[in-house]
Order: sequence, then C-alpha cells, then structure tokens
Amino acid sequence: MLLRNKNAVIYGAGGAIGGAVARAFSQEGAKVFLVGRNINRLNIVAKEITDHGGEVETAQVNALDEEAVENHLSQVVNRFGSVDVSFNLIGLGETQGASLVEMEQEQFVSPIITAMQSHFITTTAAARHMAKQKAGVILALTAQAARKPYRDVGGFGVAGAAIEGLCRQLAIEVGPLGIRVVCLRSAGSPDAPGVDEVFNRHADNAGITRDEFEAGIAEKTMLKRLPRLAEVANAAVLMASDHASAITGAVANVTCGEIVD
Repeated sequence: MLLRNKNAVIYGAGGAIGGAVARAFSQEGAKVFLVGRNINRLNIVAKEITDHGGEVETAQVNALDEEAVENHLSQVVNRFGSVDVSFNLIGLGETQGASLVEMEQEQFVSPIITAMQSHFITTTAAARHMAKQKAGVILALTAQAARKPYRDVGGFGVAGAAIEGLCRQLAIEVGPLGIRVVCLRSAGSPDAPGVDEVFNRHADNAGITRDEFEAGIAEKTMLKRLPRLAEVANAAVLMASDHASAITGAVANVTCGEIVD
C-alpha cells in the first residue's frame, strides 16, 4: 500500500472529488481525516470508508477559519503523532457562465479570495507541523483553466492560477524542511456533479447539448476523453506517496492530454 501509516487530512472531503480522494487514500492504507462544513456529507463518506475496513475520522471545520484549522491539526498531531498529507479540496463557489464584462466585481473576485484565504490557511498550518517532523506532502487541485484561457469562466481560472503560484512559492520555502508541495491540474471530471452543472451552463450558452459540449472538450485531449474522479484521486495517491519523493513545486498534468507540458 502506497500510503500505509500516513495520516492524511482532506478539506472539503464531503464533496465529489474530496470523497474520491479520501476513498483512494484509505484504500492505499492512509488514516484519513475528513474535514468540512457539512458533517452529514462527511459522515456519508466516512461510512463508505469504514464499511471497507478503513480508518477515518471526521471534523466539522471551516477551512477559512484559521484558528479552527490550527486547532484541528494540533489535535490530529497530539493524538496520532503526525500529519503527513494535507489536501485542500473545498469548493470555491461558482462564477462561471458569463463574460468578465458582464460580471460584478464581487462575483469575479469571490473564488479568488476563497482560494487564497483557504489555501494559505491550510497549507501554512500543515507546513508548520510538518516542519517539526521534517517530512510531509501538501497537495492542491486546479483545472486546465489555470493554464489555458477559456471563455466565460469568470474568476475560476484566475483562482486556479493563484493556487498554482502559491504552491510554487511555498515549495521553495519548505523544501529544505523535507516538505513537498504538488498541485494536480485536472481537465474536469464529468462524473462530478459540480462539473456536470458547469458543463450544462456552458452548453446552454453555446446553444448545444451538454453531451455535445463534453465531446467538444474531450476531442481536444490526446486521449479523446476527460479524467474520471477515480483517475484524479489515483494521481493524488501517487503524488502523496514516497514514489513521488523527488517531485515538488510541480503541477501534475491530469488533463488526459489537453494541456501539454
């Protein structure tokens, strides 16, 4: 198992991608700590994990609350000895579907502010604990819009670019402490409800069906398809594992070849 004896904290674990990552981490031997604002959604994921023999705990914590995040991490370390992986997967709020010139300022900046506040809080809190251990992995997730411009995505792509920039800066600062920072960039998983909703919105704007919109994106990729949730989660497992011990300050390309690095 790639993550045996690892303690992994996942923010936004009640969501589609957060749940997929939590299940994948658990299957590879990690003890997973599911964090989010909706305890009921966390408990659903936790039950799926325990039903398959995994070790899991849940905590109702807002990733935008610095004190709450720090208190939770301290409890994890005090009880279990370490925090080995931290992954922020909280939702940023939807602003997609309209052009920038049609948006209000608050609508545009909202996902950017949420991304920067939550990732700064969660990554730096994790790094302080990992520094004492001289080891740890901090992960983040963005989308192809962070690298390549698309119409009508609002502040979503800018937020992703900001997350990637934060990861690069953090990586150079904490690397000497034995901490790796890796960002995964996905092309959007069509089996995630949130992505499906966005695809429907863009399809309506384009005057085509939702399936036609997805097919158009898939056609731009080298694999002629989009990554499923499980594939993104499996890539996260690899990046969190010691098999990726020489990788930091990088963006792992999980776009099925839409973005070429």
